[in-house]
Amino acid sequence: MKLVVRTTEPRFARIKKKWLARGQTQDASVESAVREILEAVERRGDAALREFSERFDGVKLRPQDLVIDPDEMAAAAKRIARREYSALKLAARRIRSFHRHQVEKSFRYKDELGISLGQEIRAVERAGLYVPGGEAFYPSSVLMNAIPARVAGVDEIIAVTPPHAGGEPDSVLAAAHIAGVDRIVRVGGAQAIAALAFGTRSVPKVDKIVGPGNRWVATAKRLVSGRVSIDMVAGPSEVLVIADTSADAEHIAADLLAQAEHGPDSTAICLTPSVRLAKAIEQEVIAQLAVLPRAKLARQSMGTGGAIVVTRNIREAIALANEVAPEHLELAIRHAERFVKEIRHAGAIFVGHYSPEALGDYLAGPNHVLPTGGTARFSSPLGVQDFIKRTSVIHAPKKALAQLGAAVVTLAEMEGLSGHGAAVSRRLRGR
Repeated sequence: MKLVVRTTEPRFARIKKKWLARGQTQDASVESAVREILEAVERRGDAALREFSERFDGVKLRPQDLVIDPDEMAAAAKRIARREYSALKLAARRIRSFHRHQVEKSFRYKDELGISLGQEIRAVERAGLYVPGGEAFYPSSVLMNAIPARVAGVDEIIAVTPPHAGGEPDSVLAAAHIAGVDRIVRVGGAQAIAALAFGTRSVPKVDKIVGPGNRWVATAKRLVSGRVSIDMVAGPSEVLVIADTSADAEHIAADLLAQAEHGPDSTAICLTPSVRLAKAIEQEVIAQLAVLPRAKLARQSMGTGGAIVVTRNIREAIALANEVAPEHLELAIRHAERFVKEIRHAGAIFVGHYSPEALGDYLAGPNHVLPTGGTARFSSPLGVQDFIKRTSVIHAPKKALAQLGAAVVTLAEMEGLSGHGAAVSRRLRGR
């Protein structure tokens, strides 16, 4: 496996082009199929959900099987191992603590004319959470999506997850209980997004849909956006590590593989000015793949989206990182904190040698739902802000309108909106 490449080599231009183009392609056949699923669920509700579950998941559900009773979540929390329960509680506590710092407050003030101006903060009433459940289960995803909603003040949280013939995993149910999820519906894929967006007998229509999923889920979220708010259209996981000679090759290789094991579409990049370190990391990747349980997936990923790039210096590495705008960015360099201010585009920044991306995935506190595919240039991590609305408040006394009214009429006339002007001038005449 040849992973090392210099920025001065011709082939690096091709690699960089691929990085910058990630997340830009859409599968027309998937979109067509997803549209059919959305239309069927909007038209036939629960019946369509059960049909799609049998077709895609191989699970035949009775109408009464769709919703998981909250008591089942509580029972699962008692069944899991004590250390697992403790780890989930610790993660929940840290995630909750971080997100409480994001809470916005309503405000009011009076200007020099006596007009009371302000902003009211309100949470959305109902949020829908997609919990993946295909090849792996992610209780951490439940915590990261549900807890910010609870902190924001959302009234009701509905989780959806693909059904399993043997029942849903206790780890996911326990996480839902700890995070305060109100109900879980056994439905996955594009049909789950449709149910949340349109509502069915078993799934109430929500105001916001959050949570990661495969390309069917991502496509469905994109298509229902506008009918309902969504967090983002998430793509494959990605990490970019900037490392210098103070870094440990074993640790950097492990961090690259931690992302690569998500799947063959993941991106795992290391940028370093040290040729010696680059070669050492490459050898470590090969050695660690030999003992990694998910080695097949990780090897595919490193082969298609992995690279160890030798840059001219750290400055070039930082410039490249800002171009790529990665989901996760690690600064495994000397005096790492000094360089944080130079990072313009990244979903999350992990500073220093003992801040591995895996820490952020589970219980550092900040959210692990991050912008992918270069969207960190204009998007932010999931947070409390995603579950709130801001409403402006304007209360003008009569004397203030008298002072501002003439300018309002002038501006309305400039735009050819005489009705707007009349709404003010009629009040002024009657004062």
